[in-house]
Amino acid sequence: MDCDKESKVQRTNWIQRNFFSKLIHVFEPPLPDGVPERLKQIVASANIEKGDVILDVGSGTGILIPIIRAYKPECIYACDLSDEMLKKLRKNYAYVKTIVADVRDLSLPDESIKVVFLNACYPNIADKKGCFKNIRRMLQPGGRIVISHPMGKKFIDLLKARSPFPLDDFPEKSEAENLLKSFGFFITRFVDQPNLYILAAEKKHA
Repeated sequence: MDCDKESKVQRTNWIQRNFFSKLIHVFEPPLPDGVPERLKQIVASANIEKGDVILDVGSGTGILIPIIRAYKPECIYACDLSDEMLKKLRKNYAYVKTIVADVRDLSLPDESIKVVFLNACYPNIADKKGCFKNIRRMLQPGGRIVISHPMGKKFIDLLKARSPFPLDDFPEKSEAENLLKSFGFFITRFVDQPNLYILAAEKKHA
């Protein structure tokens, strides 16, 4: 990545870190009607098995954590740009291992993760190529990635006018297939409804 692009990524991450650190209260319960049920659908789409190692990217205060925990994983990592968000998460879910970082910079061991969630954060990721390259490295063969939002694409459209940083759209299926194929993933489930977006994909075996 050239210097100009890297500088842009760093600045976008800095803006996001400060922005979300001031909005912790927005992500606390009670959640809007229907959202808890749709979050359960999102986690279910990952087909978590007992003993799996899970990475929750853009975890915020931990909206997915108790749902993931119900599947009895061996370990849950939570990654976020905002340490203030993760402080709240640690207070509520002390068993989670938290990491303040951009997902592209995570240094977890190769093939150490079984499932990665990118819930309600895909549009915010400034360096998507770096993100997916590193996720591919960390995921086990046959591991899964779930890109999702419990309020769908229209919610992102509403946020764009208010956001101090750029937000991308969630990809259409054909776009997602082309993007993920280049990183060794194939789509296993795709849901694009007005109030729910789920893109589940699996890492190909070597």
